[in-house]
Amino acid sequence: MPGKNTVRVTIFNQPYTLLAAGDARETEELAQLVDELMSRIAAKGGNVDSTRAAVLTCLHLADRTRTLERELEALRRRVDEKAQHLSSLLGQAVEEKPES
Repeated sequence: MPGKNTVRVTIFNQPYTLLAAGDARETEELAQLVDELMSRIAAKGGNVDSTRAAVLTCLHLADRTRTLERELEALRRRVDEKAQHLSSLLGQAVEEKPES
């Protein structure tokens, strides 16, 4: 496949061979993040099997994603409001400009 790299990672003691677009290091870093998160969740839950740890990890990441999406939307609204305000101020300044 053009533009795809084969990347070997280990998540929760299971090896995976992935096809990843872009930088393989990025995929490796993400896999390490997931592995660490699954390990922390499993350690907190005691004797947690890999499926349960994976589901709980997915829920954690979904919650984090939703929170970031909400924050991004709020930021976009603030930027739009500021842009409208600045546009209004610019329009007023142009209208008030004395003719030479």
